This record gives sequence, C-alpha cells and structure tokens, in this order.
Amino acid sequence: MTDLAGQIAYWNTAGAAKVFTHPLDRSWLGGVDRGARVVDYGCGYGRLTAELADAGFSNVTGVDVSQALIGRARQQNPALHFYALTDPPTLHEPTDSVDVVLLFAVLTCVPSDDDQRRLIDELARVLRPGGLLYISDSGQLRPGSRTHVDSRHDERQSSAGDADSRSAQGE
Repeated sequence: MTDLAGQIAYWNTAGAAKVFTHPLDRSWLGGVDRGARVVDYGCGYGRLTAELADAGFSNVTGVDVSQALIGRARQQNPALHFYALTDPPTLHEPTDSVDVVLLFAVLTCVPSDDDQRRLIDELARVLRPGGLLYISDSGQLRPGSRTHVDSRHDERQSSAGDADSRSAQGE
C-alpha cells in the first residue's frame, strides 16, 4: 500500500495513544448469527472487537497494521484474538472463510484510490458468498442522522468496483 511505512510509523507512535469513538450500530448486525466468523479490519486497540464479543459474538478477530495498537488491544482484551498485518492489506484468512468484515474509519486512512480498491478486493476475497461487509467511514454526522453501507457479497470478480453487491444508505 502507498506510503504504508509512514502510516505504520504514525499508528505505532502518536496514533497508538488515540481514543476512538466511531459508533457501531448493532442493528446492522441483528440478523447475523452470534457464532459467525467476524473480522474487525483496522481494529486499532480492539474497542469494536470487544464490543462485538460483549454483544455475544464468539468468533471475532481484530486485525491492524500497528503492532503498538495490537499490543494495546491484547493488553485490554486478553481473552480476544488479535493479530498485526504483516503484508497489508492481505489477511491471514482463507478465501470464502469470513461471514462479516467490519471496516470502521479505515478508508480515510488509505489515501490512494488504488490502495482502497486493493483493500476492498482483499475483503471480498475472504468474505463468504452472502457475507456482510459493514463499512462506516463517515466524518461528522448531523445529530440523528446515520449513513452506513450494507454490502452483501454475492459474486467475486476481478475488482471491487465490478463486484455484484447490494447497498443501502440511509439518513
């Protein structure tokens, strides 16, 4: 990924102490079995990974490019599974093995359109057909508004832009 060394350096130093508040709307996961295989991509210190576990999800993994944030996640949530990405955006997950991927406040940290496409392609690779890609990457929202994308992965093609998916946006 472009300028990955600079991104990792930031998240391993100043970024490692940040506190995140981007909200998870659990209603988007209402129909998901609590035993589903879930990956929290860009998990940071594991805040959403832990929230999912607290909500009864029993098979959740948090992944991030930052060793420092993964260390913080493991310290704060020792019973949960976290790993640092060694070759971002590549996941250590088999093809078609994940039911849900959360991608929260990550795309804004990936400035290149090509790198964003590579990331989405990788997430599409690991998602099972019919899997849920829950993207929430908005900045400031008006009070009472919400914007999320629910993308059910039905078919794989060569690029994320060509993938057959349904999306819904609401305010």
